Amino acid sequence: MAGVTDIAGTVLGFDFGLKRIGVAVGNTVLKQAQPLQVISAATNDGKFAEISALVKEWQPVLCVVGLPLHPDGATHEMSVRCQRFANQLHGRYDVATVLVDERYSSAVIKQQRGDVIDDQAAAIILQQYFDGLPDDLSV
Repeated sequence: MAGVTDIAGTVLGFDFGLKRIGVAVGNTVLKQAQPLQVISAATNDGKFAEISALVKEWQPVLCVVGLPLHPDGATHEMSVRCQRFANQLHGRYDVATVLVDERYSSAVIKQQRGDVIDDQAAAIILQQYFDGLPDDLSV
């Protein structure tokens, strides 16, 4: 996916939102995503300060960002914002970044909990990425 193959290590997953960013963590060996935290800082600088701390702590080899799309696959305003966020992650931290279709991740969480939990949505997005990998590839 996105030219990133055979890299072993930690992967951070992000469910980007304007108010909150859900974060999940996993690794390329187990290919199991786990909710990590919800970032809800009021400013962009505050959000990126928290993300910087996570990147420093986890040293990811890859970041996976959910890409919201209309049911027919068309992009919309949040699609563009998520693409921009993915580009910022790549630019700020020099970490490869992959976008994953998240059209149905929030619906899955709503069915399970009754409301959206951002870190769990990030875990579903990251798990979708892992599940889409061929068995013989690390990332």
